[in-house]
Amino acid sequence: MDVEFQRHDGRGAKAITEKLVEVYRQVYAGPPYAGDPFFSADSFRDRLEAAFDTDGFETVTAHLDGRIIGYVHGATLPADKPWWVSLGDRRPSDLVGLADAQQIFWLRELMVLPEYQNRGLGRQIHNTITAGRSETVTTLTCIIDNQPAHDAYLRWGYELMGEIRHAPESPLYDAMYLPSGH
Repeated sequence: MDVEFQRHDGRGAKAITEKLVEVYRQVYAGPPYAGDPFFSADSFRDRLEAAFDTDGFETVTAHLDGRIIGYVHGATLPADKPWWVSLGDRRPSDLVGLADAQQIFWLRELMVLPEYQNRGLGRQIHNTITAGRSETVTTLTCIIDNQPAHDAYLRWGYELMGEIRHAPESPLYDAMYLPSGH
C-alpha cells in the first residue's frame, strides 16, 4: 500500500470534518457500538469539534488513492482533565509532573477503515503523530472490551494505569501511557 500521511492543525481538521466523521461512522458501525448513543456519529462530531481548539490539537490522516482510510487525533493533555485526575495515585508520579508541565500527548482517537485493518496501518499512523510531537510521553484511553486495540497498544509498549469513564454514559476504559523512548 502506498499510503500518504498528512498533518492537520485544528483549523485544517475543521475543513475536513465531514470526511473524518465518515471514517468514524464506518469504523463504529458494528457491534458493540451500533445503537449506543455515546458512539453515534453526531456524538463523535460534537467531541471532535470541541477538540479542534484545544492546546496542541493535531490530526494525522492516512490517504490511499486520495481517500482517507484512517487517522488519529489528539492534543496536549490538560493536567486537570477529569479522566486523568480520576486516576489519582494510580498515575506514575513522574507523569503527574509531566502533565503539569504540558509534556503529555493525549491520543484521543485512532481509527482505520475496516477493510484496511490488520495491516500495520494503525501503528504507522500512531508512530507518525507521536514522532512529530514535542511531548515526551503519550497517553490514551482504550475501551476495555476492544480487545484488538487493547492488545495492539500493549504490544506497542503502552502500560496500564487504571480504569476510567469519560462520562457517566460512556463505557469503561483502560487509561494507558507510552513511556518516553518508545
